[in-house]
Amino acid sequence: MKSRPNPSALVGPHKAGQRSFYLSPEDWRPPFILDRAEFHHLAHVLRLKPGAQVRLFDGCGRFGLFQVEDMDKGSVSLSLISESHEPGAEPRCTLAAAFSKALRRGWFMEKCVELGAAAVWFWQGDYSQAALPDAEKDSWKAALISGAKQCEAARLPELAMIRGGAQSIISRRGEFSRAYLLYEGDTKGRMLGMSDLEAPGDILLVLGPEGGFSPREAKTLAAADILPVSLGSRILRWETAAVLTLGMAFLARQKT
Repeated sequence: MKSRPNPSALVGPHKAGQRSFYLSPEDWRPPFILDRAEFHHLAHVLRLKPGAQVRLFDGCGRFGLFQVEDMDKGSVSLSLISESHEPGAEPRCTLAAAFSKALRRGWFMEKCVELGAAAVWFWQGDYSQAALPDAEKDSWKAALISGAKQCEAARLPELAMIRGGAQSIISRRGEFSRAYLLYEGDTKGRMLGMSDLEAPGDILLVLGPEGGFSPREAKTLAAADILPVSLGSRILRWETAAVLTLGMAFLARQKT
């Protein structure tokens, strides 16, 4: 297969992240036109002009180098110079996080992109301190896109609202080679280790809300072949446990 130029290299050192823009998969076709928010960033924040080269990505692994062509008051059109594809991370890691009212959700979303989460599921835990929204928030997608621009990722994690509590997680256990319950209770001395995250096969990581898992949830999930594991001697904040675990998975993938 003929190799294509690396858009990051062509845009220039340290500029690809600054000049990265999101274009949805359904809009990835000529004429390539950015939406209003991305146009504002290009034209009014970076003040780029026709002839400038920028990087576009579609969140599904496709990215390319483009040249700015026509601009008017509300839109910009671009021409494709080169296109490439970012392979998905292996093993794929899905975080099933019981919904919390954490105030730093945007920051959390950015970390999920940077650390290569394949998917983020929010589910309603018995001890969740907020109700699961009906749908994903637009601000969550914006945070994912922002994180992808910063780290030059071409993939965004899949977001899903999982209804039905712990039982809904159990119903999808069969999609994964192995699953771990990030548990603050008795794990019989079992800690999550790098070796758990290095082997081939998709991984499910189940995290409780700020208040932890209820006894009923812990028992039900463990009985469904979701192995309870500890992250250490301290009880970590919800977002700390999530980012620590995704970080371990990220490092494990660098060895494979």
